[in-house]
Amino acid sequence: MRQILPIPLEEIDPLSTYALDARPKPSGRPWVLVNMIASLDGATALDGKSGGLGGPADKAVFRALRALPDAILVGAGTARVETYGPVKLDDAARAARNSRGQSGPPRLVLVSGRLDLDPTGTMFTESIEPPIVFTTSTAPAKTVAAFAGVAEIVSCGETTVDLRSAMAHLDAIGIGTVLCEGGPTLNGQMLAADLVDEWCQSIAPMLVVGNSDRVAVSAANGGYPPAHMRINRVLEQDGYLFIQALRDR
Repeated sequence: MRQILPIPLEEIDPLSTYALDARPKPSGRPWVLVNMIASLDGATALDGKSGGLGGPADKAVFRALRALPDAILVGAGTARVETYGPVKLDDAARAARNSRGQSGPPRLVLVSGRLDLDPTGTMFTESIEPPIVFTTSTAPAKTVAAFAGVAEIVSCGETTVDLRSAMAHLDAIGIGTVLCEGGPTLNGQMLAADLVDEWCQSIAPMLVVGNSDRVAVSAANGGYPPAHMRINRVLEQDGYLFIQALRDR
């Protein structure tokens, strides 16, 4: 993989390259990094799943970014569609985390206002540390009880999940960096709450057409000021572009 910006380099290792970046924790919440893939024409899925857009280069960046955080955040719909399981890292990623004092894989964190997740799924039953699920206070008590022993259920909000409160909770338990893997609705909500510090966008060299969502959507139909970003790094391999941008605060 080669680096185009900021300094052209013919061969870099994504695992070590992304790990060099400083990610200072904002006051009262973790640093939030979003990672998404889209086609040249903006589609986020092929045949209903983002995996169809990827290739070996995208998988290398995906693995490198997953090695960084203390927690991985994902919306319930994306977890279901992409068939999430427990977070697993290869030997190189585990060694890199150990060298930084991070023990074990990142903790899985889900957002589900209705708590419509399967507590018998492998992301719950096979995770080293029970996932955290942020839900609402209106989630049925019987449904909450079904997750006893396999997840930590945290109520943040009455009818919708208050993401600011959710991030404050993660901060309080020592989570310093969060990788958000979407989907588009959760990304839109995070942007609307001004909770995104870093955005990593993979661009697949293909045209998909169709009616796929963009990488961030909002039911509010706009109304939020643009989040101005600063391009920090651009990588390329096999026609895929990997753009890393930081929030310009």
